[in-house]
Amino acid sequence: MEVGDTGIGLARLTEAERETLTPYAARAAWPAGFAIYQRGAAADGVFVVTRGRIVLRSRVRAGRGFVPWIATPGETFGSEGLSIGARYATDARADEESETLFLSSRRFRAFIREQPQDSLSLINQLMVERTALLDKLRELTTLSVEQRLIATLVRMSTNNTFTRDDGRIVLCTSGYRLVCELVGATRESVSLVLGRLASEGLVERKGTTFIIARPAQLLERLDLSALETEIPFPDLVDGGQPALQH
Repeated sequence: MEVGDTGIGLARLTEAERETLTPYAARAAWPAGFAIYQRGAAADGVFVVTRGRIVLRSRVRAGRGFVPWIATPGETFGSEGLSIGARYATDARADEESETLFLSSRRFRAFIREQPQDSLSLINQLMVERTALLDKLRELTTLSVEQRLIATLVRMSTNNTFTRDDGRIVLCTSGYRLVCELVGATRESVSLVLGRLASEGLVERKGTTFIIARPAQLLERLDLSALETEIPFPDLVDGGQPALQH
């Protein structure tokens, strides 16, 4: 399996590239838990994370949500605001103390016009993240809960805000909930998978905290989980209704 299959190595804007945005952007600091915007609000411009992490969440029902993206340093969020008459597609909340740069649509256009070479890095970043979201959509429709969970944990391991010094992810109660929302599965389903991984020595449980194996071990386990096995869409009969399976 290629590293890119799990999103590892996802491009991020370097500190130097982020500095080129500074004359055009508004800098802001967000306390942990602060709601930056909500789904449906008028959108304008794009945010770039310089510190911390921002969780984008779609509310599914009371007490449940789905997290399509976590923006970490060098990544963007809210780019739907670059289109005309846009509305935000998700809620955005600072998961810890965070800092961002914000380019309004007007300042974004000025940046492209006045710094065309530097602007290519930002545009490339937006395209890389769009590709990552399409990859995640494929995972949701073709992979099992176990495969999605392992792929999610591998991605999280690339962000040191989720890991300790030895590179292992530590999931407390809030982190466990976040993983469930990233995987798009119930806590019960995720708990069953973690139990299987624990029996294989890939997860260690201490009270309500889970300590996950190093990324290389997870990648080996992901290779063994038939990653390329796809779940076919149901055959349709006239009228677009699924055919009954016997």
